[in-house]
Amino acid sequence: MEIHQLQILRELGALGSVAAVADALSVTPSAVSQHLAALQRGFRTPLTRKDGRRLILTPAGEVLAAAGVEAIDAIASARNAVDAFESDHTGVVTVSGFHSVGQALFGELIRELGDDAPTVELTDEDVAQSEFPALTARYDLVLAHRMEHSTPWPTQGMRSMTLVKEPLDVAVAAAHPLAQRTRVTPLDVVDGPWVTSRAGYSPDDVLGAVAAVAGRPVEIRHRINDYGAVAAVIAAGGVIGMLPRYTSRTGDTPGIVRLPLRGVSTHRLIDLLARPENLRRRSVRLVVEALERAMARLRG
Repeated sequence: MEIHQLQILRELGALGSVAAVADALSVTPSAVSQHLAALQRGFRTPLTRKDGRRLILTPAGEVLAAAGVEAIDAIASARNAVDAFESDHTGVVTVSGFHSVGQALFGELIRELGDDAPTVELTDEDVAQSEFPALTARYDLVLAHRMEHSTPWPTQGMRSMTLVKEPLDVAVAAAHPLAQRTRVTPLDVVDGPWVTSRAGYSPDDVLGAVAAVAGRPVEIRHRINDYGAVAAVIAAGGVIGMLPRYTSRTGDTPGIVRLPLRGVSTHRLIDLLARPENLRRRSVRLVVEALERAMARLRG
């Protein structure tokens, strides 16, 4: 028993003929008859009977049609509730972000939304690339990262949108011999030593490409995921590191020089991941738009 079958039964009782029902619902008389036959298969008692050339409701059909009115009204009420929920611009929107994007964007997002806006609940989730899709079960919006050449996000039950394509720059202390260069290649930096991230994160992916292009392994001295700590270690001298261009700032850590790396792909994508049903909500879409504006300012 389906709601449209109950609607057809109701209209048959009100309008008195299959043709009238078909005209009212903009379907064919054959379709009306098929739905009534499908509904009848769920009941032993006849729901309709012939009255000359007309098809009318039996007493059982009248009882079911009356009950169907309540079901149709309940469905309409539920749909209206969902419509109101989706159109509400002041609801709660949960957002997760990895550490560097949270440091760069969370404050900007709150300022961008201002008053009379959705309430955002922010959480930092520092996970490897493969673990970001699962976070969409817990948060309305997930800020995620992946290298541009890596496997795309899954599309089944999830949507993704790119906020920015961000280069990772080589970073050295101001006193380092490479600090006077305007750019570097894998051969310039392969001998390190290096501070990089744990495996599964963007800097380590780029460093693997550096080793492959240079044809020899790199010396990794430190594995640190927090870019603030990475910047401090680089500034202290003795190691080469890698910092995102837009979402990590060296202004708070003087004595660091950034150098574009040529010869390997260094771009990571900062993406928003969400389940399709969440993107139907106006409050969620407003947060997406605010994040896009905040990232555009950060990049500019």
